[in-house]
Amino acid sequence: MLRTDPWETTVAHRPALYRRLAATAVVLGLLLTLHRSATSTTPAGHSARGPAVTHVATAPGSRTALSGYRIQSTAKVSDSPAVVSSPGYPATGWHPAGPRSTVLGALLANGTYADPFYSTNLEKIPAADFAVPWWYRSDFTVADTAGPLPPGGGQEGRTYLDFSGVISAADVYVNGSQIATRSAVAGAYTHHELGITALVKAGTNTVAFRVQPNDPNKNLTMGWIDWLQPPPDENMGIVRDVLVRRGGPVALRDTHAVTNLALPSLSSAEVTVKAQARNDSANPVTATVSGTLGTSTFSQDVTLAAHQTKTVVFTPAAYPQLRLQAPRVWWPASMGEQPLYNLDMTATVTGTMSDTAHETFGIRDVKAPLNSDGARQYSINGRPLLIKGGGWSPDEFLRWDRTYVADRLKYALDLGLNTIRLEGHIEPDEFFDLADRYGVLALPGWECCDKWEGNNNGGEPGDRWTDADYPVAKASMAAEAARLRDHPSVISFLIGSDFAPDAKTEKNYIDALKETDWSTPVVAAASAKTSPISGSSGMKMTGPYDWVPPNYWYAKREGGATGFNSETSAGPDIPTLDSLRRMMSPAELETLWRNPSAKQYHRSPSSTFSTLKLYNDALSGRYGAPTSLDDYVRKAQLAQYENVRAQFESYGRNATDSTKPSTGVVYWMFNSGWTSLHWQLLDRYLDQGGAYFGAKKANEPLHVQYSYDSRSVVLVNNRRASASGLTARVTLFNTDGTQKYDRTASGLTVAGDGAKTTALTLPLSVAGLSTTYLAKLVLTDSTGKELSRNVYWLSTKADVLDWDNTDWYYTPTTAYADLKGLGSMAKAALSTTANTTTGADGTSTTTVTVRNSGTGKTPALLTDVHLVNGDGVPVLPVQWSDNQVSLWPGESTTVTAAYRTADLHGSAPSLRISGWNTPTTTVSAR
Repeated sequence: MLRTDPWETTVAHRPALYRRLAATAVVLGLLLTLHRSATSTTPAGHSARGPAVTHVATAPGSRTALSGYRIQSTAKVSDSPAVVSSPGYPATGWHPAGPRSTVLGALLANGTYADPFYSTNLEKIPAADFAVPWWYRSDFTVADTAGPLPPGGGQEGRTYLDFSGVISAADVYVNGSQIATRSAVAGAYTHHELGITALVKAGTNTVAFRVQPNDPNKNLTMGWIDWLQPPPDENMGIVRDVLVRRGGPVALRDTHAVTNLALPSLSSAEVTVKAQARNDSANPVTATVSGTLGTSTFSQDVTLAAHQTKTVVFTPAAYPQLRLQAPRVWWPASMGEQPLYNLDMTATVTGTMSDTAHETFGIRDVKAPLNSDGARQYSINGRPLLIKGGGWSPDEFLRWDRTYVADRLKYALDLGLNTIRLEGHIEPDEFFDLADRYGVLALPGWECCDKWEGNNNGGEPGDRWTDADYPVAKASMAAEAARLRDHPSVISFLIGSDFAPDAKTEKNYIDALKETDWSTPVVAAASAKTSPISGSSGMKMTGPYDWVPPNYWYAKREGGATGFNSETSAGPDIPTLDSLRRMMSPAELETLWRNPSAKQYHRSPSSTFSTLKLYNDALSGRYGAPTSLDDYVRKAQLAQYENVRAQFESYGRNATDSTKPSTGVVYWMFNSGWTSLHWQLLDRYLDQGGAYFGAKKANEPLHVQYSYDSRSVVLVNNRRASASGLTARVTLFNTDGTQKYDRTASGLTVAGDGAKTTALTLPLSVAGLSTTYLAKLVLTDSTGKELSRNVYWLSTKADVLDWDNTDWYYTPTTAYADLKGLGSMAKAALSTTANTTTGADGTSTTTVTVRNSGTGKTPALLTDVHLVNGDGVPVLPVQWSDNQVSLWPGESTTVTAAYRTADLHGSAPSLRISGWNTPTTTVSAR
C-alpha cells in the first residue's frame, strides 16, 4: 500500500477492533449510499452503463460512486499496472461495465454471449476466459484537491476510496501507484477505506482494480452450491459501489443508533447515538460533533490528538432528548406500520464543516429465545410471530435491479410471507432499505458447502481455513454487522448454515458483532447444531428438498410442521408454459414430459437433483401419465398448488400447539437466480403458477383449511384482531359434481396473531364417495359474506410414506393417493367479464368476474386468469387479489389484477382464462 500520511500507514490510533482487522485493510464505515446500476429485468436486456468520467463532489461528507468501468482480461493487456492505472490510458478495445458488475455480467450486457437463461447457452461460455485476473479501470475528476479548509487551520481536505464487494480479491492502484494488495483486499464482504489524498490531483484521476479469479471453495466470497448451474466466471468482479469520499481534517465514521424499546407498553424508547471521530491531520484539533434526530439536537466537543480516533457517545442519561415518548414503532407488514427515523451527524472544526453522516433506523425489539421444545421462537415488540419465509436468490450474475428486487419483495408480501432468508449472497444496502420500507423481515447469514464452512463441512468441497482466512472472515462479519445493524428489517444473523462455525471462528464472529453493537439474536446455524458461545441454534434443517406428498407436512417429525425449519420444500416447481417456452428449446420441452428420468440442465448441477424422477413418478402415479407437454404442465400446477398449500397450512395450524409447536418455516426457495425447474414460488420472469397461488391461499389473513392428518377443518386467523360470528361449511363431492356430504358449524370465534379453532372433523368414510373426490370449504361472517374459500382434491386412498427409509433430502412414498379421477371430470363452461381502469400514477387495475355458467353439476377446478398483452404475452409483474379459483355451477367470483400500465407496451389488456377442466379462452379487458 502507498504510504501517504501517518493515519494511512498505521493503525496505532484506531480502536481495538480496527487494529485486529488491519491485515485485511478493513475499516468499518457508515451505511453507504449505493446507487442502482442501469439494468433490465429481462435476461437479454441488461445494459452496462458506459465508462463515463465520474465527477466527484467536493462538499464535506460527500460520497460519489464511480459511474462505471472499462474492463479487460489481463491475458490481453501487456502494459504495466502503473501504465494501466494512469490517466489518459486509452483502454482501446476494453469492454464497458456498470458500477456494479461481474465480468460476465458486463460481457452479457454488451452482447458478447447469447441469452444465458435459454436452453444450454450458459455452458457454451468458455470458463477459461475467467481463469486469469481482469482489469477494472475508471476515471474520476476532482475540481479541488484541497477540499474544505477550516479558516486559519492549515488543514488540507482528505480524499478516500471506500468500497466492498470485490470478488474474490484485488490489487488496487490510483494514478499509477499501488495502494493495496490482493492479500489486503480479499473477500466479498470486507470493507475497505483507503486514503488517497496524496495521489489525487485536480482534474482527471484514475483508479484501477486488478480483480482476481474467484473460487468459492477457496475464497470467502459467494458460491451457488446446488441452486443452479454456476456462472463460468464464478461472479468475479466488483458488485458493490466504489465511492470517492471527501472530507476535512476530522472524519465521522461508524455512526449508528442503539435503541431500547419499553416492553410491553411500547410507551417509550431510549436511543443511544454513537459515532467515531477520527483526526486525519498531523495536528491536534477540537471538533464539534453534532446530531439531529427528528426535532431533537445534541452536540459535544471532542479533542483529538494527531491521527487519533475517539468514539463519541450520546446517551439518554446525558441527553434526555434521546428518551422518546410515544415512539413510532416499526412492525413487520402483517403486524403494523413501518416508520423510520433519520439521524444526521456533523463534525465541524473551527466552525467549518469537516464531515457529515446520515443513518436511517427503526425502533423495534426482537427476541428469539428457545421454547420448551428447544425451538427458536421469534417475537417482535413483545408479540410472538410464526416466521413464514422463503430462501432468497439474487440474479445469477449479481446484476442489481432495484425495481426487480422491489417487485419480488412485494410478491413476498402478496403471498403472506413475512421473512426472507439470505444464505450468503447478502444483497446491497438498497435491498434492506426496501425491506425496511415494506416491512419484510430478513435473516441474513453465511452460506454452506464452500469455503465458509471449510473447517466444519463434513466432507463438503470447501477448503479448510489457513491463518490468512480468519481475519478475512472476522472483517467480513464486522463489516456486514455495521452495515445491517440499523435496519429494523434485519432480525438475526446466522453465523452458520449447515454447520456451526468452529470455536475460533465463532469467537471472532461474536466479538465482531458485539463491538459493532449488534442487538438482535445471533444464531449458531440454520441446522440443529449447538455451539459453545451462542448455544443451540433452535432450528432444524431436516429437508425435504425433493418430492414428498402433501400429508408429509402434518407429521411431527423430519421436516413436518414442528419447530423452526430453516429450508424445506417438496423440491421441483415447474413454471408456467409461457415461461417454459422462454427458457427451454422445443427438444428440451419434449424431453421434459416424455422422459421422466432425463437429466435436466435447468434443475441443478448436483447429481442428487439433476433429474425430476421422484417428482415425475409421483405426478404420473397420482394424476396419471402426461399425454402432452400441456397436460404435463397442467398436472404440475395442480400438484404444486396442493403441496405448497399443505406445507404452509400445516405450519400455520401447528403454531399454537401446546407441544412441539411450529415456530418457523422457510420455503426452499422463494425464487431462483435463473430459469429453473425447482425451488421457487415464482419463476425468473415473475410469472405465477400453482406453487405461488397455493402459498397465497394458505397464508391468507383469515383462513379455513383441511388437515390431512386428522381430517379436521380448522380456522387460522393471521390478523391481529379476533374474529367472531363465523360459519364454516364443508361439502364433499364426487368428481361428477354429485354432493355426498355437507356439514356446517356456526357461531365460531378465533383469536388473532395466528390463533386457530377447530370447526368440525370429517368422518373416516362417507357412503358413495368416489376414490377421487373434492372438498369445498367456505368461511362466512355473520352477514353471510364469504371470507375464505378453499377447495381440495383428495382420495380415499392415501399417500403412504416410508419413514424408516428417510434420506436427507426426501422420504420415500410407497403408495400414491389416487387422484386420476380428476381426468374424467366433464368440461365446465365459464363466462368472463372484465374492465380496466388506469390511474395517474402509472398503474392499472383490471377487474375480472368469472362465472361457472354450466347447467350441470361439474365444478370448474382451479380456474386460472392470466393477464396478457396484445401479443398474448403475460403482463408481469402482476398482483392478483385471488386466482386459481374453483367454482361450482352458478357461482361467480370477482378478482382484481394490479400492474404497471407501461408493462402493456402500448397494447390493450386481455385475459387468458384456463383451468383443469375448462377450455382456454381469451377475452378483452378494456
